[in-house]
Amino acid sequence: MSKLNAKDFKKTIEYREMIDSLMADDRFADVVLKNGNIINVLTRKIYKADIAIKGKYILLVGESEGLIGAETEVIDVTGKYLSPGFIDSHMHFESSMLTVTEFSRLSIPSGTTTLVADPHEIGNVLGPIGMKAIADEASVVPNHVHIVVPALTPDCPALETAGYDVTSDDMEELLNYKNIIGIGELQGFSNAKHVYRNSPEIVTDLVASTVYASSIGKVVDGNAPELFGKELAAHIISCAGECSCHETTTKAEAIEKLNQGVYLFMREGSTQRNMSECIKAVTEEGFDSRRCILATDDMVAADLETVGHMNEIVRRTIAEGVDPVEAIQMVTINAATYFGFKDKGVLAPGKLADIAIISDINKMKVESVYLEGKLVASQGKLLLELPKYTYPEVVKNSVKRGSITEKDISISVDENSVNVRCIECIPDQNLSGDLEFTLKVKDGIVCPDINQDVLPIICVERHGRTGNIGKSFVKGFGLEQGAFAESVSHDTHNIIATGTNLKDITIAINRVIELGGGLAVAKDGDIIGELGLPIGGLMTDELTGHEVSERISLLEKLAKDELGCKIHAPFMHLSFLSLSTSPKWKITDKGLVDVNNFNILSPIVE
Repeated sequence: MSKLNAKDFKKTIEYREMIDSLMADDRFADVVLKNGNIINVLTRKIYKADIAIKGKYILLVGESEGLIGAETEVIDVTGKYLSPGFIDSHMHFESSMLTVTEFSRLSIPSGTTTLVADPHEIGNVLGPIGMKAIADEASVVPNHVHIVVPALTPDCPALETAGYDVTSDDMEELLNYKNIIGIGELQGFSNAKHVYRNSPEIVTDLVASTVYASSIGKVVDGNAPELFGKELAAHIISCAGECSCHETTTKAEAIEKLNQGVYLFMREGSTQRNMSECIKAVTEEGFDSRRCILATDDMVAADLETVGHMNEIVRRTIAEGVDPVEAIQMVTINAATYFGFKDKGVLAPGKLADIAIISDINKMKVESVYLEGKLVASQGKLLLELPKYTYPEVVKNSVKRGSITEKDISISVDENSVNVRCIECIPDQNLSGDLEFTLKVKDGIVCPDINQDVLPIICVERHGRTGNIGKSFVKGFGLEQGAFAESVSHDTHNIIATGTNLKDITIAINRVIELGGGLAVAKDGDIIGELGLPIGGLMTDELTGHEVSERISLLEKLAKDELGCKIHAPFMHLSFLSLSTSPKWKITDKGLVDVNNFNILSPIVE
């Protein structure tokens, strides 16, 4: 026998034991799931058969006669549907404010056995130190957690300030670290035309990173909102010739990307829901769905608990007229093919026994979950204890600036009234609009207009690098009083805030600074609700997933009942209004960003 490392030697023994169980008369399966309806994502068929399991692998899909011994556990699954475990192909733990462990706790019971996470957020705050901490935690959870890392932070260096500047110099170290399988969303070249014209050095650096990743067999995810023709082609090439995109929002975009060979990640998260539009390329235009993949991108803890995870996204896809097996392909074999997961995504001999048992295929009600051959969840309850991972102190205390004053965030003019530029918050989208309004001026300070729902929006640099404060206006939250602030603001995660008056906005921002990162709600000069996020100002390891869900729900209730907020999930909606790669207008620490034209605008129309 050739010399094998420990991992390969173990697998050799496991495979030989499976062969013995199949061929010898005195060897048997450990578990047999009997009389199930097999969802075959290879043939897109459903038929009755058994699944025999040996150790952590599928031994046989078919007739299990002869594989059942005295110690074999036989489970009757008559009438139930057996699917490969689900894969979320693009998500961020930081957006849920949950650690890897707590996100896993909430998602495994709904059938998700594999997560592909992009620690783009903590990468912007802490660089490789933060990303490695998440990769380390991925090693202790029982589900499969793979990491793709950013090749560039911040996404738009000329337009924003991050806590750490990731470049190609960091790629060798990161891409060869455990659990890291590639480069995440290539946002640095999302706005292809303007990046090429204004920051050509970024393009060269990104290509150096993606070519290196491709040369060592790593995946590269794209990020191409509203790109067509030459710009889309340039983006694909920048990803070393093959990529995905989870920022597609229209049928026309979906068609263009599928025609150009892009893997279409149809996003359906808590506040960004694009699947129903993207899937029209399949349901209305008849496109092959093999390159269509479902992903959440950003999902809050409460949704994981009350709605579900990938099973819910599949259910919504079925409701759009997609055949159930075809929809399940989009969270199993399609994803496994893109990432090169040879041991996941199908029910077949030699594959990992990651299995979701479904009682109602149209409603996607997951009854129980097997992970590597072990029953780990039943009736929505996790059946195993998850190990505790302790984050190092180096990823904490990431807010490195002092308090602010009302004067710091005011906009001063020598007029009685002014025309202002205003970001339009669009529900359930990363995209935002561009509006203009006339506002009154009092004592030289531009005043909000609650009746028009035109409120200040502030972005405070918190990494201790510039001290910048960006200021403009926003419409869409419908606040009647008070303010709220948070250190979760994509992707550089400076402190972002909005409110009806400068006093409460200042109080909320200063409380986030005092917390070392987190969320704060202020009203009438007092803090009425808060949540500390000590890990990079993005996540907490001090609460369980359920506790985080409860706290966020309470803060959202305060925003609605006490402040009059009209939009659901207001903290997540606010967090995306600093995303400088997503059209049209956004706010960063450097000011109001015209994303389409790649420049900073004055909040005042001259």
